[in-house]
Order: sequence, then C-alpha cells, then structure tokens
Amino acid sequence: MTSHRPPIVMPDTKRRRASTGEKIETIMNLARRLPLTRQILADQLAQATPSQMEFMEEWMRAELDSRERSKRSRLLKQAGFPADKELDGYDWTPIRFPVDYGRQQIESLDFIDRHEDLVLFGPPGTGKTHLAIALGRNACRKRIPVRYYPDASLVMRLLRSQADDRLDREVTLIARTQLLIIDELGYVPIDEEGSPLLLQVVTNAYETQSIIYTTNIEFSGWGRIFGDPNMAAAIIDRTVHHGRMIRFEGESWRKTHALMQ
Repeated sequence: MTSHRPPIVMPDTKRRRASTGEKIETIMNLARRLPLTRQILADQLAQATPSQMEFMEEWMRAELDSRERSKRSRLLKQAGFPADKELDGYDWTPIRFPVDYGRQQIESLDFIDRHEDLVLFGPPGTGKTHLAIALGRNACRKRIPVRYYPDASLVMRLLRSQADDRLDREVTLIARTQLLIIDELGYVPIDEEGSPLLLQVVTNAYETQSIIYTTNIEFSGWGRIFGDPNMAAAIIDRTVHHGRMIRFEGESWRKTHALMQ
C-alpha cells in the first residue's frame, strides 16, 4: 500500500518580504511619533526575553552614539572655524607658558569649566590661531558650544545687528556659548562705534564664559586698538582677573616654510 505524504508547502518569500517591509515602515512611523516613556519601557522589559533585551540595548546604544555624533558635528559647524586645525603634530616649542600653567592644563580645557580667559600673544605666524582653533574643535567634541570670530568680523557683526535693531538677540546668541574665540585682536583698529559693542560682549562673558584672544599687541597697546584707553582698561581688567597670557616666540612658520625665499 502506497503511503500518501502531505505535500511540502514552500514559504511565500515574496509575501514575507512585503510583510516585513510593511512592519518596518509601521515601526519607523511609530518611532517618529513616540518618544520613549520610562514606565512603558520598564513594563515591556519585564516581559522581554534575554535576546529581546539584548536587541533593545544595542538599539539604544546605537541611538545614543548617533546623537553624540550629530551633536558634535552640529557644534563644529556652528562654531564657524575657518580651517580644520588640530593638536596632532602641533609644534609646542615656540610657546612659553606661565609658571603655574602648561600644556597639560590647556589641553584638558579646564579653563573653560572655570570661566577663565587665555591671551595667546606673539608675532604673526607662530601658531596662535592654530592653537585657538584646535582647542575650540576639541571643546566641540566634548559637547561644549564654541564661537569663533576674527576680531574685525565680530565687530562688524555687532554693528550690523545694531543697525538692524537686533543687537540684544545677537549678544544673547554669543552669550550662549561656553567658549568665545576672538582671533587677530588689534590687526584692524576698532572705531568708536564698535568698541562699546565689543566691551558689552566681554562684560557679558566675565565669569560666565571663557574667551581666547589671539593678538600680537601687548596690553599696553590695547588702548590703540579700541581708540579709548578707558575702554581698553575695562577689557584688560576683566581679562587679567581670570586669565592667563600664553607667549609665542620665534620666527613665523609661514615665512620659514614659504616657497618665495
């Protein structure tokens, strides 16, 4: 007697793929609408299998990593750095640090936590701007908001915002950063309209933000920068109180490595 076996039913892979695609789309739409609620999550975890828990942990870690990368990328873009300068390979030899403050402290960015200022002072081409940008980029990677401005650009930005009746909004935007980099202070003199605006930014930053200045002009010459000795004295007073001067010496790197000798 011949036995009759039931026929083998092959899975409908196309239908399964379509069903899986629809399920994925449904889950993605739900994810857009539903921020996680801790109690609901706890209730679901109480019923989850070990493999489901492992999946959820991997999913959440991937989400957090993605958010961290997005935030760092956003902060770097918002900072307005003109170049991708880094500390890797940076030449520290032209720098003379204060007795109580050196490379290790400046690389740790501890001055930002304490709302202290740095004045990077020395001749052009000795690495001041490079160091300021590199420190700012590292701060962004640590989720610290930074804004970079050449001195003249910052003053022009403030003057334009004043003319457009939005100075308060601009000053508030600058005040939200934890580190403000003012590059090339004194390369272009500041007129009598711009000086009070820059003083307002510095005053707002006092004991609430950190400022890195790069300049080739000593404090004694800042009166010429601002066109008003009293204005300069007010800025210097705030900078010296919670700040350090980092001195740069030696030949210009650009001059030493110039093609035109």
